[in-house]
Amino acid sequence: MRRCSEDRLSALEDDPYLRPYLGEIKRRRKRIEKAERSLAPPGGSLADHACGHEYYGLHRTSEGWVLREWAPNATSIYLTGTFSDWKVSDSLVLRRINDNGDWELNLPPDLLSHGDLYRLFLRWPGGSGDRIPAYARSVVQDRSSKIFNAQVWMPPEPYRWLNDPPPRDSTAPLIYEAHVGMAQEREGVGTYREFGEEVLPRIVDAGYNVLQLMAVMEHPYYASFGYQVSSFFAASSRFGPPEDLKWLVDEAHGMGISVVMDLVHSHAAANEVEGLSRFDGTTYQYFHQGDRGYHPAWGSRCFDYGKPQVRHFLLSNCRFWLDEYRIDGFRFDGITSMLYHHRGLGVEFSSYDRYFDESVDVDAYVYLALANRLVHLLRPDAITIAEDVSGMPGLAAPVEDGGCGFDYRMAMGIPDCWFKLVNDFRDEDWNLSWLWQELNNRRPDERTISYAESHDQALVGGKSLIFEMMDADMYHHMRLSDDNLSVDRGVALHKMIRLATLATAGFGYMNFMGNEFGHPEWIDFPREGNDWSYHYARRQWHLRDDPELKYGRLADFDRVMIRLARSRHLLRDADPRLLRCEDRDKVLVFERGGLLFLFNFHPSSSYVDYPIQTPPGEYELLFDTDESRFGGHGRIEPGQRYLAEDVVSEESRNHRIRVYLPCRCALVLQRAIPEKL
Repeated sequence: MRRCSEDRLSALEDDPYLRPYLGEIKRRRKRIEKAERSLAPPGGSLADHACGHEYYGLHRTSEGWVLREWAPNATSIYLTGTFSDWKVSDSLVLRRINDNGDWELNLPPDLLSHGDLYRLFLRWPGGSGDRIPAYARSVVQDRSSKIFNAQVWMPPEPYRWLNDPPPRDSTAPLIYEAHVGMAQEREGVGTYREFGEEVLPRIVDAGYNVLQLMAVMEHPYYASFGYQVSSFFAASSRFGPPEDLKWLVDEAHGMGISVVMDLVHSHAAANEVEGLSRFDGTTYQYFHQGDRGYHPAWGSRCFDYGKPQVRHFLLSNCRFWLDEYRIDGFRFDGITSMLYHHRGLGVEFSSYDRYFDESVDVDAYVYLALANRLVHLLRPDAITIAEDVSGMPGLAAPVEDGGCGFDYRMAMGIPDCWFKLVNDFRDEDWNLSWLWQELNNRRPDERTISYAESHDQALVGGKSLIFEMMDADMYHHMRLSDDNLSVDRGVALHKMIRLATLATAGFGYMNFMGNEFGHPEWIDFPREGNDWSYHYARRQWHLRDDPELKYGRLADFDRVMIRLARSRHLLRDADPRLLRCEDRDKVLVFERGGLLFLFNFHPSSSYVDYPIQTPPGEYELLFDTDESRFGGHGRIEPGQRYLAEDVVSEESRNHRIRVYLPCRCALVLQRAIPEKL
């Protein structure tokens, strides 16, 4: 690990609010360095340590098969499966090989075959039970009995990769968040193949350059959205076999799309047979002992990040997905729950003291820093993203500078801001000063991913943003020929909200699949409460494809917006510079990357010859959100030019343009003629 000066913490030290806590920040950095030294083998690196998946689990050898498992509290372990008619036999008993609690069984080559199902049967003081091996790489569920089993997955021909991952250049990540199982139109569970054939081309056409996959790690309860993982080294078999996921990643790479996945290391499913809970009969093998080992809101288990074996397991899991599936990075889910003993529940992070007091789980912070170190050691081009609602400083700052090492953090306050505005305030009462502050609320030393809405906003009783604005009118008035005030408002604001979010984003932008065209309703997975229906666990692509509906016009706008960001490298340039913010007029104007962004959020007031102070020169209209091709009213003539006029006073000499700003409309202008010297 490269060490920086004991006295220098880069941008973290420059923050006056952090100066009282610099001692704690330096202590965290030292703990990270110490932990890395303790984990790395002599003469090796952290990457050499993170290979648990190559030791534990079931592996083919030159002599046959070997199965290893870590279960320190077990008194005996047996292998059972279809090859033994599920009988517990002394001929298939593992032997304990060391004091660490490792067990091993060597098998002849002809005992196991590709596709065989298997489990472990463990005995421990006072009990026994079936368990899925912790490092199982394929886990399948029987459709009739709903029982999960590990599966021998050793196809005769390994997958042959065709495409290298796309190079990660200076282009900002434009992320398309997706769930494979609900990506298809039909009611049911989608597959990796369906996604690659039907949805991936749509993502490419829309201009996004990063695909973020949810629910990849195996989870027993589908309605958990993949956030209660049982088998950390197995790709969910609901969507197809492992080779199909590899094919999907390979296809994305061939189309120039990087693939990141949600990595759920914040907690684990409480399932005992399918998961890690009470794996060896104890509640504390992988997790904290007592109440601390249970998440009170999620009903799941909480890892003990200070335990070396747990760090080994989780770090190996990071490496596994990079090596085995060529994943290009991770969004670490729910890390607020990791970082604090109170799990972030019922706590208002209104003071910096909250980030450095006794409630912080420093072991979790150290683990996250080690995970980032490992990922970037193995893949310097990989992307790591932190999902944290607390706003802990330093998460996306370099480890060497006292940070946690994430490349980006989610700007989770932005969607909350938009939903609050559209739900709690009349349009004419919007506070644009507050909006501007929320859109740009980020630390200068950290990169963020901005978004107007993700899957979160439409899950568990919520609605998509456009459905919040239109409600039932969306069912009846989305035809191009149909005029409706509620739909007109929703269509106009949907485009403006996305443009404002993207144009102010701090180096990255994200969209959830289907929301680019205003997907209606909410997300609801099959469960007992909805009679196990898949009606709301799918994407209605026909709405986007129907030329008579406004959905396609919204998608066309999103495509133009995304391609503008890519062609102009908009998000890698300096932060946006505010030119005008008028709460009374509901007008917001800012400059970024040589472009002018003009927003009039007023619901009814349009402005003629509205003055905007600009640098000298001539400006031309690139596009506006009200164009008829985007489902608008076409109130502005395309291709207009605006010549900046001199404004001379006794104090100064400035320049300004005058523009027509229709209500609920945004304009994007570019400099047409440079200033003459």
